[in-house]
Amino acid sequence: GAQGQRITRLVHHRRELARMTVKSFQILGRMKPSEKDPEPKVYRMKLFAKNDVCAKSKFWYFISKLRRVKKANGQILTCHELHEKNTRVVKNYGVWLRYESRTGTHNMYKEYRELSMNSAIQAVYNDLAGRNRARPRGIQIIRTVEVKPASCKRNNVTQFHDSKIKFPLVHRVPLVEKKFKSTFKANRPSTFY
Repeated sequence: GAQGQRITRLVHHRRELARMTVKSFQILGRMKPSEKDPEPKVYRMKLFAKNDVCAKSKFWYFISKLRRVKKANGQILTCHELHEKNTRVVKNYGVWLRYESRTGTHNMYKEYRELSMNSAIQAVYNDLAGRNRARPRGIQIIRTVEVKPASCKRNNVTQFHDSKIKFPLVHRVPLVEKKFKSTFKANRPSTFY
């Protein structure tokens, strides 16, 4: 019945999320040159998608809403995947987005601590799926920026901005040499220190 359909949709949605690894693309496009306009204006857009085909599709979707250009009368000049230089340092990212819920369209600003912009956007999709039941196709990233620690607003990010931050090491299981290991022990190991 209806419950079974809801579960099927949820499973399909989870699979869709699991398959999706977000990449960032830069696309340059314009209207096709004509006699009236031999050198049309070139538009550049930075997009997040799982591959270049989806990125081009998103480009045409957004450009047709912003300008009088569509796939039939336009052309894509270049489509490049963008790679971040340093993905070994944790950075703060701010994301402005809009998403479609069951009731309407909502604008939102979120902050994430991640190693790269792509992983921050992946976190956006996962977060909105978990908290707001938002589908990936219903999420539109408006703007992304790397935020300095002093400019961060959200508590889930600022709580880590502490030079003397400490994490508890709870329930540590002691490493035992192989010759002393056994499947069963007479007494329970102590994991508190």
